[in-house]
Amino acid sequence: MKALLSKQLRLTCHPMTLVFLLAGVFLLIPSYPYTVAFFYVTLGIFFMFMNGREQRDADFSAVLPVRKCDTVKAACLFSTLVELCALAIAVPFAFLGARINPNGTNAAGLDANVALFAVGFLVFAAFNIVFLPSFYRTGYKVGVSFLKASLCVALVVVLDIALPHVPGLPWLDGTDTASCLRQLPLLGVCAAVYVIFTLLACRIAVRRYEKVDL
Repeated sequence: MKALLSKQLRLTCHPMTLVFLLAGVFLLIPSYPYTVAFFYVTLGIFFMFMNGREQRDADFSAVLPVRKCDTVKAACLFSTLVELCALAIAVPFAFLGARINPNGTNAAGLDANVALFAVGFLVFAAFNIVFLPSFYRTGYKVGVSFLKASLCVALVVVLDIALPHVPGLPWLDGTDTASCLRQLPLLGVCAAVYVIFTLLACRIAVRRYEKVDL
């Protein structure tokens, strides 16, 4: 698996995939739909799979002494690492954004707080459960797969924009210590959803790719 992950980084990882790891800088922009920053990370993953297709990664992997399922698992794991790294990198920008922009002033969705990262996990969960199984149904239809996944991500972005305006949920938009502590259980639930959806996506992708005639 270590060798396959190295192949992902050296052969298929597009430069923009690494650039979009810094999408957390968008959390410094006032009155901005911050979940769009997580969408850019999924765009970087799309570039990675597209680059792999153009580099004929499937053909190259087919002649390696590895199982087809392991190549899928490596790609899924690398995508997960990209997503988790992007979330980790966004944390300091969230702290800085909370200091720059006054609490509760983001009219385009949640402020840079714990609840935002919970929604970030949902963005990646929605993306993975649609994109990975869809792509590995054929192993080359990356554009169609990304379009399907983007529609699901768009629904999560709309949810992020709507949540602060729901009566009784003002604590979701807070950046003070009390509000952030109250948001921690939500973060845990969404992180669990992310893990479950990603593992399920990988399992379905493996099963579908095993049926693909290379």
